[in-house]
Amino acid sequence: MVKFKRKELPNNLSASLENYLETIAVLKKEKRYARIGDIAKSLDVKSSSVNGAINFLIKNDLVTHEKYGYVDLTDRGEKIASEVQKKHDVLYRFLHNLLFINNETANKEACKIEHLISVETTRKLEMLHSVLEEHFLEKDGERVNLKECLNKCDKQR
Repeated sequence: MVKFKRKELPNNLSASLENYLETIAVLKKEKRYARIGDIAKSLDVKSSSVNGAINFLIKNDLVTHEKYGYVDLTDRGEKIASEVQKKHDVLYRFLHNLLFINNETANKEACKIEHLISVETTRKLEMLHSVLEEHFLEKDGERVNLKECLNKCDKQR
């Protein structure tokens, strides 16, 4: 697995810490709460690892947590989690809907890439996705099946 230095990411958080924020947001959306055990299960890590990350996030004013209670995102934590989720969603749709990458692979790869791209790149990918989806690659006034084009190009290589 690739390790990221904090300074490489736009918000100075490691990919791992961004994943904690994103997981808390997802759990809160699904269950209306997030607990240490839920976060550990979701990320497939030990509770002690979650506690260490949560303590770091508390010190950086990104989450709040009362002992044995729920974990909540601060406004700042919510903003970062939302940005990471948005990047993931845009990347997933681009990979799955336009490049026809299978669901599981598109999801895994979006998870990896989401930590590396800027908000501006995400916005431009989203714009490209919209334009391609709207016009679906028109050629000579007729729509071209993008999947067929990609398969044909792939076979020619």
